[in-house]
Amino acid sequence: MRIAVNMLVLGLCFEFPIRVASHAECEVCKEYLGRFYNSLAGRNIALTPASIEKEFINTCIDSTGKENHLCYYLGATEDAATKILNEVTRPMSAHVPADKICERLRKVDPQICELKYDKELDLKSMDLAKMKVADLRKILNSWGETCRACIEKTDFVELVKTLAPKYTTRSQKPDL
Repeated sequence: MRIAVNMLVLGLCFEFPIRVASHAECEVCKEYLGRFYNSLAGRNIALTPASIEKEFINTCIDSTGKENHLCYYLGATEDAATKILNEVTRPMSAHVPADKICERLRKVDPQICELKYDKELDLKSMDLAKMKVADLRKILNSWGETCRACIEKTDFVELVKTLAPKYTTRSQKPDL
């Protein structure tokens, strides 16, 4: 009896963290496929596997960052080694939700669910003067900017401050 109670308590203790972690898994997959499906529905495109595949490949051409990695894993880029795109197009043509598609994709390729979006920097609350130059360069590189005339750290800080309004206002991910 005592062993059964201990097993129940241990099961409940380990069940909660698993449920919490599952909400954060497949972040890129769920969001990207969800936006893709909504864009197809918004443009009244026929939901056949062939048309979905064609549109997905065209959408992946413009993708960058983690979303481009997802396209690579699914085989929607030219340089992809494998092609499991039919694991997306067939269920999507049957109106299966993006989170269910991603759960199935996890069984085929676990890397798909390991993709996470980079955390957004809150530059208003950060003290840029206390950051390392390498971190300031990373911020500029993520924006596609470089500072060729920067000699001192203060030059990098000033450039990040001047460019921040340009790049922080469009931080939301656009619809496909």
